Amino acid sequence: MIVVGICGSPKKAGNTEFLLAEALAVAKERGFETEKLLCCELRVDFCTDCGDCSKGRPCPKEDDMSQILSSLEMADGIIAASPVYFGSITGQLKAVFDRTIPLRRQGLRLKNKAGCAITVGGARNGGQEKALECVHSWMHIHGIIVVGDDAHFGGIAVRPAAEDRIGRKTVVSSANKLCDLLERTEKKKNCWSGE
Repeated sequence: MIVVGICGSPKKAGNTEFLLAEALAVAKERGFETEKLLCCELRVDFCTDCGDCSKGRPCPKEDDMSQILSSLEMADGIIAASPVYFGSITGQLKAVFDRTIPLRRQGLRLKNKAGCAITVGGARNGGQEKALECVHSWMHIHGIIVVGDDAHFGGIAVRPAAEDRIGRKTVVSSANKLCDLLERTEKKKNCWSGE
C-alpha cells in the first residue's frame, strides 16, 4: 500500500516539509511505500474551470499536475501538509487542490482513500485549525475518509517545528491513525475476498 504526502510550502526544507517527512517516516516504518510531492519543486497552474474534465477530456494545462493526479490516484493514503498563510493553506496547495477536480468529475477516484492533514503556524493558535479545515473540506469533497490525531483534528505544530515536541506528537499520532485505518481496511478487504 502507498501513502502519498503533499507538502504545500513554497519553501524547500522548511518546517512543513520536516513535519511531512516525520509523518511519512511513520508510514514507512509500518511497512507502507511512501512518496513525497513538494509544491516548491512542482509547476502547477491555476484551474480556470474550462469544463474539459466535465466532458471526460484531459486538462489542457501543460504542467506537473498530471504527475500529481497519477500519484494521488495510486495512493491508498494521502497526507496533505501546509504552513498557515493568512489563516489558511498556501496558494500553491490550493492550486493543487483545485486542479484535482478531474479525479472527482471522472468517477470519484479518491473515494474511500484515507487522509489526514498537517499544518504549522507561527504561534500555537496561529490559524492551524482553520488551515486543517480547508484540507479536510477538500478531502471530504473527494470522499476521502479523514482521520485526526486521536484527540483533535490532525497534526498541528508551531515554528520551529523541530523544537515543538507537542506538535510533533500530533503529527506522529495522525500518521499512525492513518496507517491504522489503512491496515483495518486491507484486513477487511482480505476477509471479504477469502484470503
